[in-house]
Amino acid sequence: MMQIFAIIGAALLFIAAVFEVLLVAGLPLGEFTMGGRYKVLPPLMRVAAVFSLLTQLFAGLIILQAAGFMGMWFTFGVTRIICYVFGGFFVINTVMNFFSTSRKEKLVMTPLALIEAVCFLVTAIMMK
Repeated sequence: MMQIFAIIGAALLFIAAVFEVLLVAGLPLGEFTMGGRYKVLPPLMRVAAVFSLLTQLFAGLIILQAAGFMGMWFTFGVTRIICYVFGGFFVINTVMNFFSTSRKEKLVMTPLALIEAVCFLVTAIMMK
C-alpha cells in the first residue's frame, strides 16, 4: 500500500518538475504559481523556479527511497523525518495555494499539494 502512495507522490512531483522546467524556459504558465502575479516569470522568479525544481526532484527521490524502490541515501530515521518534513511542507503549501489570488493556481496546485502531503505522510507512517 505504501508503495502506491510513493509512486503517486513521485509521479506528481516529477510532473511538477517538468512544469518548473517550462516556467524556467519562459513559457506563459506563471498564473499557476507564486500567486499568479506573472504570466511569464521574470528572471529572478525563474531562479526561484530552479530551486523549486531541484526540491521537487529531491523529494521525488526521497519518497521512492522511503518506499524501498531505491537504495538508501540516508538512514531509515532520517528518511522518515525528511518525509514528515515534506508532508508538513505540502500541508502548508496546500493552505497557501487555497488562498491564492490566482484561480488557476487555486484549482490546480491546491489539490496537487494536498495529494503530495497525503502521499508523504502516509509513506512516513507506513515505513518499515
